[in-house]
Amino acid sequence: MNSESEYCIYGRKPILDALTDRQQIEKIMVLKSGTGEEITAITALARGANIQVQYVPKEKLDSVVRKYARFRDPNHQGVVAFLSLVSYYTVEEVMEKIEREKQQPLLVVLDGVTDVHNLGAIARSAECMGAQAIIVPASGSAQMNPEAIKASAGALLKLMVCREQSISSTAKLLKAHGLQLLAAEANKSQRVGDVDFKKPTAIILGDEGEGVSDAVLKLCDATISIPMKGETESLNVSVSAGVILYEAMKQRLG
Repeated sequence: MNSESEYCIYGRKPILDALTDRQQIEKIMVLKSGTGEEITAITALARGANIQVQYVPKEKLDSVVRKYARFRDPNHQGVVAFLSLVSYYTVEEVMEKIEREKQQPLLVVLDGVTDVHNLGAIARSAECMGAQAIIVPASGSAQMNPEAIKASAGALLKLMVCREQSISSTAKLLKAHGLQLLAAEANKSQRVGDVDFKKPTAIILGDEGEGVSDAVLKLCDATISIPMKGETESLNVSVSAGVILYEAMKQRLG
């Protein structure tokens, strides 16, 4: 992708062509009142390809297109799409590559992290500390947009990135591959320094407000926390990720 204008495409036929050509698309915005065979085909193809579809008012589409378009008054025809700036892998592809290269798995799973700057910062720490992949949900997650790439200092282009429909199902799959699932939760009994990160591991981080979802927590082998001395209640999720990943790297380097 050479420029931000190429990141955003609009118009029914260009987006249908992108979908039928199996181009990787991050998200599609559709006019709330949009109708017609092409709109129906676009939404059906998008859902079949695990692409997030968001229904928005005309003002939102107008604003987005004005931001990215090369021309002053482009006709978006009620639909806008954002092409993926990263290459997506399946969890199985990630595990196959890790096993083929005889690496010890260290994955980061984001369960509802919606801020692009947090996403980018977490990816940066993950890549620096030796994680092989980052896993995000198909919907309800920060977008892999130019801001996220910039915040990651390019780490999102180096890591393997997975976009999965269900984090719960993904957690079960990781357990089946022998990974321990560790959920980062504030004020939990097991301290991060007491965990054995030399084992195959997936670190699960949730939204700062809601934390890791209950459905995913039930699948985890342990919840871990970072000991703190000050009066501030908690750390930013990207800072927490950096601390946990550093502990994992320190243990693995011996």
